Amino acid sequence: MFPKTGNQLPNRAPVPSEAEFLGAVRQALREELGGSRAVTKSIMRWTGTCDRTARNWMSGTAQPSGYHLFCLARGSKAVWAIFVAMSGRTDFSLSEDLHAVEVALAKAQGALEILKRHRLKQKRD
Repeated sequence: MFPKTGNQLPNRAPVPSEAEFLGAVRQALREELGGSRAVTKSIMRWTGTCDRTARNWMSGTAQPSGYHLFCLARGSKAVWAIFVAMSGRTDFSLSEDLHAVEVALAKAQGALEILKRHRLKQKRD
């Protein structure tokens, strides 16, 4: 027998269980929307499901299908953040952070332009 000399596969973070993932989604929804009836109403609006289905998802007696999970992530930033974090795809969260920085810089640049105009106007007067 020859010794094994193949390449080593990269170590990846362990995959969360389905129960862990769905629990994190429920928690994210509760933190984002609160614990009131607003949670189920928002879920119904995002996914097109009925009230009973949304309540079952939040209580843990049922779980959303792949399509409904997609709809939840599309409607909720908190669910999207959990989805990205638990998938180990930090490049997506980084691009979202970069977009936020770009928006903040554009706002700051606009504020600087206003201040410059105001200062020029004061010098003329």
